[in-house]
Amino acid sequence: MKTTQITTAGRIKAIVGGSIGNLVEWYDWYAYAAFAIYFSNSFFPDSDMTAQLLNTAGIFAVGFLMRPVGGWLFGSIADRIGRKKAMTFSVLLMSFGSLLIAVTPTYDAIGVLAPLLLLTARLLQGLSVGGEYGVSATYLSEMATSDRRGFYSSFQYVTLIGGQLIALGIQLILQKILLTESQLENWGWRIPFVIGALLSVIALYLRANLHETEAFESKKKIEENKKGTIKELLKHPKALLTVVGLTLGGTLAFYTYTTYMQKFLVNTVHLTKEDSTLISFVSLFIFACLQPLFGALSDRIGRRPLLLGFGILGTVFTYPLLDALSTTTSMWGAFFLIMAALIIVSGYTSINAVVKAELFPSEVRALGVGLPYALTVALFGGTAEYLALWFKQQHVEHYFYWYITGCIFFSLIVYSRMGDTKKTSSLDKD
Repeated sequence: MKTTQITTAGRIKAIVGGSIGNLVEWYDWYAYAAFAIYFSNSFFPDSDMTAQLLNTAGIFAVGFLMRPVGGWLFGSIADRIGRKKAMTFSVLLMSFGSLLIAVTPTYDAIGVLAPLLLLTARLLQGLSVGGEYGVSATYLSEMATSDRRGFYSSFQYVTLIGGQLIALGIQLILQKILLTESQLENWGWRIPFVIGALLSVIALYLRANLHETEAFESKKKIEENKKGTIKELLKHPKALLTVVGLTLGGTLAFYTYTTYMQKFLVNTVHLTKEDSTLISFVSLFIFACLQPLFGALSDRIGRRPLLLGFGILGTVFTYPLLDALSTTTSMWGAFFLIMAALIIVSGYTSINAVVKAELFPSEVRALGVGLPYALTVALFGGTAEYLALWFKQQHVEHYFYWYITGCIFFSLIVYSRMGDTKKTSSLDKD
């Protein structure tokens, strides 16, 4: 069955099926970041809150080190035996990691084994989510029609952000309705990880019933040694370096304004945990809604204008926005500053998946999208929170603002020198 013969309803079903699995994967990944403010003391007893958060952020960053391995492993599986099978296996691995976090005893109960088990769970989750990005980005891009690739592929970040929203939504319900703060710190933080493991069963069912993409099916007769191998991938050095360059600034900005922002609001702005969670939830919901709009815009005017917009505005306004946010005393003030930042970042998040997919031929597409992206995210996105907290501990927090600015400027140079992938898309050659 050719992609062009798939009905609109069938295409939407495939996009939803692929995206829901993505949502569950990212929920499991972000539940750790959302609930770290509650469970950090259970694994790292210390009177200094910044030190506790620094330790949990360190394990968060170490989890990112497995992402390149996941990008390589699942990218190879997707290019060799299919996008569908790779996505199904990644969900299974993620659910096991979440379940392990849910049942791990505290430091008081088993000593140093507790943070070691936490680390093991994050390594498994890092492996899973490292493969998820490249495979789902490839799947969504290949299932879309040529005139709506930006729109359809933007749902990867809708569900990625949606994973954070579900994690924060569960946190709000636990905070404001079901549990006291002491209950959350003692045992309530385990609940979201149990939920994550259960949700994975639903995602597994949906992914098991997905259609394989025509782009993959059409290349089944290609020799095995030309599909999903590093040797074959290295024949596309310009595309590989482009993925690294266009990801660097975007991923750092994204993780700063999403996963780290909740801690920033508590630890630097000195808002309550409940207020910071509420601000994060509302701003992320609006951010998710913006993605299809920006994606559809890229289908009309091209990908490059959006990337340039992010690069220019991010370079100019990152320091002023974070500096103003660090001194605000108003919930509304914090909300509007964060929203301004997220609107700027949308120029990257809404289309980065399709831009990368448009750079590679189908036989190495999942590997080409996933591996260089995962390497860049591990080095810059995964360490964002740790660096931010370290700079704060050294009483030079503003250095982190300059660091983000510099990385976005580097990406801006890449954006200014690359062509518009909408006009030269490798997806059109499948």
